[in-house]
Amino acid sequence: MIKKIFKEIFRRENLSDFLYIILGCIVQAVGMAVFMVPAKLVSGGISGLAQVINHLTGWPIGVMTLIGNIPVMMIGWRYLGRLPFAVRTLTAVFLFSVFTDVIYYFFPDPTLTGDLFLNTVFGAVIMGVGFGLVYLGGGTSGGADIIGRILNQRMGISISASYLICDTLPILLGAVFFGWELALYALIAVYINGKAAEVISEGNSSFRQAYIISDAHAEIAKQIMMQMDHGVTILHGAGGYSGREREILYCVIYRGEVNTLKKLVAEADPKAFMIVGQVNEVLGEGFQQNKYYS
Repeated sequence: MIKKIFKEIFRRENLSDFLYIILGCIVQAVGMAVFMVPAKLVSGGISGLAQVINHLTGWPIGVMTLIGNIPVMMIGWRYLGRLPFAVRTLTAVFLFSVFTDVIYYFFPDPTLTGDLFLNTVFGAVIMGVGFGLVYLGGGTSGGADIIGRILNQRMGISISASYLICDTLPILLGAVFFGWELALYALIAVYINGKAAEVISEGNSSFRQAYIISDAHAEIAKQIMMQMDHGVTILHGAGGYSGREREILYCVIYRGEVNTLKKLVAEADPKAFMIVGQVNEVLGEGFQQNKYYS
């Protein structure tokens, strides 16, 4: 098993993933040690519980985070998926714990500001960026992710509700020792944290997808390909009430091209039915190459 783990880590194609994880853990640790902990803002998951334990006992937050994750990872090993995913998660948990305590060792008072609002926003954004980098490397933050999966598969609780439970309980516990005002700020931080991680790991939603139903579908498809230089997929559908067969155009465009597409469709068919939705990431011809299959 140990040999397999080392082989997985040092495969050439995996090195970039582990660089993302290392950088992400450093960024997370900075957000935690410099902003969250000095302001007594309890983060979610195991690290949040570690903050409370540190407040009560003085035991190192990193060490407590690592110890708290060990039984969770043992219980949830089967939920970690394949070995590469498990190795990345173990690496992320270990490095975050180490870097957090290293910062405290070399900088006993790393506080940059005493402003609670600034600590909330910057702590949450920085930690979120760190989480996002870890996710880009194919890892997870450990405890909360694993517990969330267990609650989902064993008890039927939705993933979103599972994460809410994992993040909220430590914060409520922190409210008992740090006060409700700080707990409310911590809840805001958890939300911002999640959004920042989502932007980093999934993109900033700079793409849009469009479904177009029109009798002039052939002309619209032609104009999209000629004027916008984007491919179009023709889907075959039928009206649920009329039973009439219709052609549905599907295309993916950049966010800044939405108005161009609307104008193009309106000129071809003012009565066209059109749906525009948000897309987090697009891989393939005409967009970004999929690095995992390059």
